[in-house]
Amino acid sequence: MDTTKKIEPSRRLHSVSEYYFSKKLKEIAEMNAKGANVISLGVGSPDLPPSEEAVETLCKAARHADAHGYQPYGGIPELRQAFADWYKQWYGADLNPDTEIQPLIGSKEGILHISMAFLNPGDGVLTPNPGYPTYTSVSNLVEARTVPYDLKEENGWQPDFNALEQLDLSGVKLMWVNYPHMPTGAPASPELYRKLVAFGHKHKIIICNDNPYGFILNDRPESILSVDGAKEICIEMNSLSKSQNMPGWRIAMLASNAQFVQWVLKVKSNIDSGQFKPMMLAAAKALQAPKEWYSAMNEVYRRRRMIAEEIMHTLGCRFDPKQSGMFLWGKIPDKYADSGELADRILYDAHVFVTPGFVFGSNGNRYIRVSLCCKDKKLQEALERIRKLVTSYKQ
Repeated sequence: MDTTKKIEPSRRLHSVSEYYFSKKLKEIAEMNAKGANVISLGVGSPDLPPSEEAVETLCKAARHADAHGYQPYGGIPELRQAFADWYKQWYGADLNPDTEIQPLIGSKEGILHISMAFLNPGDGVLTPNPGYPTYTSVSNLVEARTVPYDLKEENGWQPDFNALEQLDLSGVKLMWVNYPHMPTGAPASPELYRKLVAFGHKHKIIICNDNPYGFILNDRPESILSVDGAKEICIEMNSLSKSQNMPGWRIAMLASNAQFVQWVLKVKSNIDSGQFKPMMLAAAKALQAPKEWYSAMNEVYRRRRMIAEEIMHTLGCRFDPKQSGMFLWGKIPDKYADSGELADRILYDAHVFVTPGFVFGSNGNRYIRVSLCCKDKKLQEALERIRKLVTSYKQ
C-alpha cells in the first residue's frame, strides 16, 4: 500500500502554485537538452561580477579558522554599520545600525519574515497589480487576505490614491510597494514617497517598500526612509543582488523603527541561523563601492538596453524610454491576444525566452519584459533571431 497517497499537504499549499519561472525554466532546460539553444531574457539574475574588493575580502576571511561558526541573528556589527553608512551616503537617511537595521538572507525571504511578523489570518494586504508575484503568494501562505490595487501606465505605474481611498481598507494592515518598480521600471520620487507615508499614517497601514533596483540605470536613488515620519510606519528592504551583482550570495536587509525590526528578528531567529561571516564582511566591503563602480556597471547596462530597445521595436512593442532597472517593459501590438501568445511564439519559433507580463498580474497582460542580464553578444543574437522570425511572418 502506498501510504504517500493517503497524506494530504497543508491547506495553505493549495493557495499557491509553483513559481512561474521555476516551471518555465524546467521547460527551457528540456528544450536545450534537445538542442534548442534557447537564449534566456527572462530572469533578472545579474551576470556581472561583484567588486574585486568584495571577492578578495570573502576569500581572505574564509581562510581564518574562526570564521566558520554560527553568527549573530542580527548580523555582524560591520555589516549593519556598512548598511547605515550606505543609506546615509546615497539616500540621505539616518539609520541606527544597532537597532534599525536587520540583515536578511535575501529580500524574498524578508517578505516572508515581515508577513509572519505582522499578519494574522484574514488580515488585509494591499498588493500591486502588476507587481512581484511573491507579495501575493506569501500573503496567501500566511493566510492573509490580498487586496490588489491597480497600477496603470497612464498614471506612470504609481498608485492612484483616490482609488485607494475608495477601497474597503477595514482590516488592511500592510501595503507592498516596489520602486523603482518591477516589472515596469517606473521610478520613485520624493512626492510619491511622501504620499505613501501619509497614507500609511492615516490608515495605520504598514508601508513596505521593496527597493533593490535603485542603482540600475538610475542617477538618483531614492528611499522612502528619507521622508520625515517614515520610520514610524514604513519598512524598507534593500538587496545586494542587483546593485552589487551578488544574487547568489543572498545578502539583503530591512530597515525601520527599532520595534518593527525587533518583531521581524523574533520571527527570523526561529527560522534561520544567520549568514556566513566572510560573506557578511565581503558585503560590507561591496557597500563601500565608489560612484565610479556603479557608473562602470551602468555603462554595460546602457549598451544592453539599446539592443533590448531594438528587440522591442522589431516586435512592434512600444515602451517608456525613461524606465530604469535591469529590464525593459514594453506594450505588445493589438494583433496578439495576450502577452502569453507573443512570448510563446518567440520562445518556440525563435528560441528566445522573454517574460509575458501576465505573470505580474492582469494589468501586465498586454506587456512583455526583456531582461538585460545577458551578455551583449547573446542579446545581439537574440535580436537577429527575432528579426528573422518577424521577417518570416511578413513573407
